[in-house]
Amino acid sequence: MTDTSDDRIRFQVELEFVQCLGNPNYLNFLAQRGYFKDQAFINYLKYLLYWKEPQYAHCLKYPMCLYFLDQLQYEHFRKELANAQCTKFIDDQQVLLWQHYTRRRTKLLQEQAEACANRMAQTNGQVNPSQT
Repeated sequence: MTDTSDDRIRFQVELEFVQCLGNPNYLNFLAQRGYFKDQAFINYLKYLLYWKEPQYAHCLKYPMCLYFLDQLQYEHFRKELANAQCTKFIDDQQVLLWQHYTRRRTKLLQEQAEACANRMAQTNGQVNPSQT
């Protein structure tokens, strides 16, 4: 394998792993198996903070993983993840956030579409140069 190929594979593996950190149930799995007690693993989590840099962060499909990556830098958070109730609470809060975001985004898009339709009706479909 070439260095470029190795770098590409490493990038993909690290990208997938960082995104897995956005899943509270996976974090619970890691905590219950003692990964968060391994100093080498903790160091790896610290190393992965480079994903917060814009040139890497734009590749993430699930940006919530960066929040959890930040929180994993704290021992107290890592210990709490072993508690299934804590993980369930985090998971529930994440779902509520997504639901709120989706509803809010839908509402904003509807308002924008209605405003655009009203402008079009007022100008009889004519483009007003002052609004472009």
